[in-house]
Amino acid sequence: MADNKLPYHEQIANKLIEQLKAGTAPWQKPWQAGEPRMPHNPISGTRYKGSNAIWLAMQCRDDPRWMTYKQAKGIDAQVQKGQHGTLVQYWKLFDQIDKKDDNGKKILGADGKPIKVTIKLDKPRVFSAVVFNAEQIEGLPELEVKTLPEWQRHERAEKILQNSGVPIHHDQIDNAYYCPATDDIHLPAKSQFNSRDSYFATVLHELSHSSGASHRLNRDMTGRFGDESYAKEELRAEIGSLMLGDELQIGHEFGQHAAYVDHWVKVLQDDPKEILRASRDAEKIQNYVMGFENEHLKPRTTQTKAYPLMIYEKQNTPIRNEFESEL
Repeated sequence: MADNKLPYHEQIANKLIEQLKAGTAPWQKPWQAGEPRMPHNPISGTRYKGSNAIWLAMQCRDDPRWMTYKQAKGIDAQVQKGQHGTLVQYWKLFDQIDKKDDNGKKILGADGKPIKVTIKLDKPRVFSAVVFNAEQIEGLPELEVKTLPEWQRHERAEKILQNSGVPIHHDQIDNAYYCPATDDIHLPAKSQFNSRDSYFATVLHELSHSSGASHRLNRDMTGRFGDESYAKEELRAEIGSLMLGDELQIGHEFGQHAAYVDHWVKVLQDDPKEILRASRDAEKIQNYVMGFENEHLKPRTTQTKAYPLMIYEKQNTPIRNEFESEL
């Protein structure tokens, strides 16, 4: 049970370390295609983001719906007696203030109310809230899962791959990786995968790595296997591809070997705040990659920064044989 007296990031890191060692972290468990499972708020209609999404997914609930006590009460539902909520945090980067004229007087709109303007805060403000899972609440309607047909989720994934402009080579036997030096992805033949969902889950993991190139999201891609920076990049790609797999409903398969787990545990033990940074970057990966869905076919972009020859790989490929308010 989490120690609620600890800072939010330490609660997440401590529980995640336990789950990584036990093999039960969200991305270590297979998520079936067609079954979106990432946490969302059915009242506001928003999905939880970044570390909040991972933290709530770590609670191991079968129902992905989360809401506050007040929100549940507002739809005539009731949190069950004795249930404990889960803390989430979100950042407020902007605020709305009354618009004023040069004399400092509020400017009123046609309705007689002050006109509001949005300003960026000099220093982000952090807010906390307690949310409850649908399994802890009585009076909610049954969970309705809107499953995309297979052809539609595959069409969406294929469009993203094409529009990304990242070359994909099917020249491997039992390995999959992204090479920063050549800015391309290498995979086994499509026929070697158990399913098209499995294929897309693997290639989207590698596409998540490709987003770190200097002319894209510009993450540190200079590490080699065993390095701390390599482990951090793998953590970002794993969380990012989990989020992508959920949004596209192609599922997620954990293919990393145990060595990555050991490195992730060490990284989190050394710096618990790394889970916040990794989750934030994973959210950026998801948004960046999903952006390709609405773009026209892009020519390959010339890489502007040279990297040593290395690969970011997904071992044991599954083959046959902060934030806005989320409340």
